[in-house]
Amino acid sequence: MGRRRPVMLSRLWGPPASRGFGLAGGRRFGGWGARAVRGAKPVRGGTPLLPYAGAVTPAQLSRTVLHTVRRAVEADELCVDVPERVKVQTPPRPGCGDYATNVALQLARGRGEGAAARIAEVLRRRLVGTPGIVAVDIAGPGFLNITLDARSHEQLLGVVLEQGDGYGLGDGLAGVCLRFAPADEVRAALVLHVVKGLVEGCGGSVDVGPGGEVISVRGAGVGARELLTRLGSDAARWGLLRAAAHDLPDLDPAHLLAQREGNPLFRVRYAHALAKRSVGDAEAEGADDSALLGLLGDFPRTVESAARHRAPDRVARHLVATADAFLPGTRRKRLAEATRVVLANGLRLLGISAPNRI
Repeated sequence: MGRRRPVMLSRLWGPPASRGFGLAGGRRFGGWGARAVRGAKPVRGGTPLLPYAGAVTPAQLSRTVLHTVRRAVEADELCVDVPERVKVQTPPRPGCGDYATNVALQLARGRGEGAAARIAEVLRRRLVGTPGIVAVDIAGPGFLNITLDARSHEQLLGVVLEQGDGYGLGDGLAGVCLRFAPADEVRAALVLHVVKGLVEGCGGSVDVGPGGEVISVRGAGVGARELLTRLGSDAARWGLLRAAAHDLPDLDPAHLLAQREGNPLFRVRYAHALAKRSVGDAEAEGADDSALLGLLGDFPRTVESAARHRAPDRVARHLVATADAFLPGTRRKRLAEATRVVLANGLRLLGISAPNRI
């Protein structure tokens, strides 16, 4: 930044969040593609054609549904505007497939009663039989519930375990160069530091200097020295990063240092430690794994979204959801190890340690 950081800020920031993440095949995030394009906001590339092979991730499934809409329009089965993107998410409760999308409701706006159900049926017929998809059901006024082939689940675990420390990173921002203004307030400085690591971890590059984009967050109202004294580095970082930019961060030691389930940071780190221990256990049949598998598969998209929107809180919330999905039941070894990988990688991106024991 062209100036020395205050000692306490340096201690709170720690090492760059993306440093040390090796990618599959020996590549590192810093060597991906050209970085000549400049702009205030990253720009998404075009949607690749499908079908795809291998593990079905939420990002791939979103592209599949979008491609299905486009094909239906080209075949004159639908007369709608093709959206820029389709949102796919894990269902709110078990028994509703692996993923759900409201794209039919989105496309049916202003088209009268029953339009969403008719659009959903067109998309359902086209989606059934897509590699990796075994069933598509219509629920309610037009939601599509999608069930994946069990082999896709195992392939997803294989991808997570093969990429290891690099899982979650990628080249979605390759060619993007962002410039941020320096920040002195403790929370803004930490968010800038973590966002820099997220952008670089997704293949982009970041420059910090005068005239750059200002990281706008609600201030912590306390200095780095006091935070480190009261909370320590891990809890301080979590407290500053977990809240959305416009929210006041919770920096109460009674909340952040509590070793109980009511503390989200404790649950995330406890889940990591439990997953680490579970790796050595015998194969076990546990609770319904669909929600957890969805969260594991969605981790790379969450990281890229956090980078694009300058929002590390998205990573923190994803880790809490992953921990909560993992903790209720005994898990298979491969699933436990994949969960550990995601929790460890997410904590590392936030600059927080992932203990093997709590």
